Amino acid sequence: MQYVAPVGIGVLYALLMSLVREPHRRRLNALMVAGAGAAYLSGGGLGGWEFAFTALVTYVAFRGLESWTFIGVGWLLHTAWDIVHHVKGNPIIPFAHTSSLGCAICDPVIALWCLWGGPSLIEVLRDRGRGREEPRATMAP
Repeated sequence: MQYVAPVGIGVLYALLMSLVREPHRRRLNALMVAGAGAAYLSGGGLGGWEFAFTALVTYVAFRGLESWTFIGVGWLLHTAWDIVHHVKGNPIIPFAHTSSLGCAICDPVIALWCLWGGPSLIEVLRDRGRGREEPRATMAP
């Protein structure tokens, strides 16, 4: 469950974000990745590197205001930072020892959705459902 739940959280995040219309969805996600970049600031245990990472993700998030690719890159950067914290630093949730590992599993799911362009998963599922209802084209003999 420790490995499955974070994937579900990532999918749930993308589904909930699908309720927000564009371009607000992209901008909100840029803000979310900026916030994630600062998550370890108050006790991550890596000293000045926490500030350097936060500055990097802030820049990437700023670029993400206009680009889903930058938002996806920001989540991948946060994934790497989660792994560093799981191995060497402090967990993202102080009382949950494996919380950084869970975050490192969840974040790439969100990153893939962002690199896909952050589409509304609700619309994607709706369109696929419609596609199945339409008759298949057959080749003429």
